[in-house]
Amino acid sequence: MGNFDYKHRLDRCSSLMKEEGIDVLILTKPSNMFYLTGDSRLCAFAMVTQEGKVALGMPQTDIDDVKQLARFDHLVGFEDEVGMIHSLAHYFMHFGIKQGVLGLEYTFLTQSMMSMLTHPHGKPKGVTVKDCTSIMSKLRLVKDEEEIEHIRAAAKVSEMGMRAAVEAIKPGVTESQIAAEAEYAMRQNGAEGFWRTYVASGPRTNIAHGLPTLRKLQDGDLVMIDIHPIVNNYSADICRTVCVGKPTGEQQAAYDLFLKAQEMTINKVKAGAGMIDLEGTMHGVFKDAGHDEHIFGPPIHGLGIDFEEAPLPPGHAFFHGEKAPDPLEKNTVIAVGNCGLYVGPWAVRIEDTVVVGQEGPEVLTNYPKSLFK
Repeated sequence: MGNFDYKHRLDRCSSLMKEEGIDVLILTKPSNMFYLTGDSRLCAFAMVTQEGKVALGMPQTDIDDVKQLARFDHLVGFEDEVGMIHSLAHYFMHFGIKQGVLGLEYTFLTQSMMSMLTHPHGKPKGVTVKDCTSIMSKLRLVKDEEEIEHIRAAAKVSEMGMRAAVEAIKPGVTESQIAAEAEYAMRQNGAEGFWRTYVASGPRTNIAHGLPTLRKLQDGDLVMIDIHPIVNNYSADICRTVCVGKPTGEQQAAYDLFLKAQEMTINKVKAGAGMIDLEGTMHGVFKDAGHDEHIFGPPIHGLGIDFEEAPLPPGHAFFHGEKAPDPLEKNTVIAVGNCGLYVGPWAVRIEDTVVVGQEGPEVLTNYPKSLFK
């Protein structure tokens, strides 16, 4: 469960619930459950009252495991979805909640999941429903020292994964094999898992999310590698672009331009900086060089338990059901370089995990940046 101050987190959660007019939360998103209880698993839920009481519902098979990992006041097991609905009804009755406002994670729940959590056999008729996405985002936005240490550990693992991936680059190797080398190295060096690995080569670098395929690397290809290990439930994000052989002058120029834009943006990261300003800095370098039409997506996003979380630039925040971000606070963690420079036949991208300091940035991912292997 770690040494996190769950009481402090729950006290803050209670305050935000009061501000938002929410009487009780039901959380099913694993990262949100982990933040408030120390445990995250699928097919489970955490009910959190405005008084800071935590009730967990878990598969009956997992009860003993949960007892070792989680912080809770009440725990019940169920055998199927019907049992889960009855468990919700039990907790509503236990806490005496017959009316009020229930907070649910709108941006995580599917329509069928929403229907189950609001089933009339579970939720009392007098309880209405409201989105609680902003509450959980505010809670998780600024990291404490233990969280940053976990992200720092994940960053070190990401460097080992990147090293293994880059060393495997040669003509005839598939994108999938490159991904396998990165993932194996991350597992061997402390990662309990990883978010989706992206490896794209040649013309496939020019797509937004290059999931690895069986395409074989060819001499002169650019290879874009983006990995996200999970260590102690926290994530890091690193991306590097490397050439199979010697890059062309055009490839090197695009790479140097991207590196310049990324470094200028990172240098502006500090408490009080705005996401819009940082995004404008990076995109501005590209636009000044005549690449207005070669940009896609936000260049910056938050990082923590999830590899993409608040804060997000306003447009991207809207898409994810988040509120527009306030100026960055100290100990917020962001990834800088999330968008590529998509020039047509190929693209380049470099991304790093950065901690927002009071006076400047702390870059956690320090694998070398070079087009040459």
